[in-house]
Amino acid sequence: MAHEHESDSEDDFVEVEFIEDIFVTDIGLTWLASRWRVLEEFYREHFPSLADDPGPVTVWLMLAETSLDQFDRTKAAQLGQDIQRLLRSALPDETIRTVWLAATHGVLDPDEHGMTARTWLRRIEKTWLASVHRDDPVFVPPPPQPVVDEELRRAVIEVIHTVAKPLALASETPPYGVPATGLVPALERVVTEACADLGHRLFLRAVKTYFVSVPADGDTYGEFVALGERFGYPYWVVREGLNDRTD
Repeated sequence: MAHEHESDSEDDFVEVEFIEDIFVTDIGLTWLASRWRVLEEFYREHFPSLADDPGPVTVWLMLAETSLDQFDRTKAAQLGQDIQRLLRSALPDETIRTVWLAATHGVLDPDEHGMTARTWLRRIEKTWLASVHRDDPVFVPPPPQPVVDEELRRAVIEVIHTVAKPLALASETPPYGVPATGLVPALERVVTEACADLGHRLFLRAVKTYFVSVPADGDTYGEFVALGERFGYPYWVVREGLNDRTD
């Protein structure tokens, strides 16, 4: 796990944080969901033959453990925060399953492995926390702090609506993976009933997953970037992976 470096001055500390942040393309649960793109590489590295394949559930839990290697303690703890934001909400299980499917291109459906979406989140959390405790046995996850500001909720909903039609179509008719039917209303419910921040990041992840067009020279792209800045995301959390082609 990456650790903060001691420094002789405040300027040195800020520089270290800046250098770290320019490589951050996502955080928390949406960072884990983005790992569907590296599954093939992960398999090649850890399981060179099919006989060694432990199954997709185990592999995803292994990916959850790697959050400690990718981030400092604060950013790694975001995984637990995001999970608790969903688990403590009153969202229907199908809503949580839908946004997970969309964020991962439907490559792991909890239903297909005999789990509810909440059971799957608890397994991720348990694996992540066990990994943290190997490094710090007394670590206690901070309580979740969902973003419930009504103005931010409205702003996220407005941004979702800018690409709602192409996003719905792409998520319901993917070239592979389990379709995420009813994605747009599911995202809206996460925003309004769980957390505006997490709902926004799940939306961004879905837009990137299905390669929905958001041209860099258009107003919609500007709205994406501006809202990311309001949430204080590192620079590449919005921009990296976005289909911003202008041709």
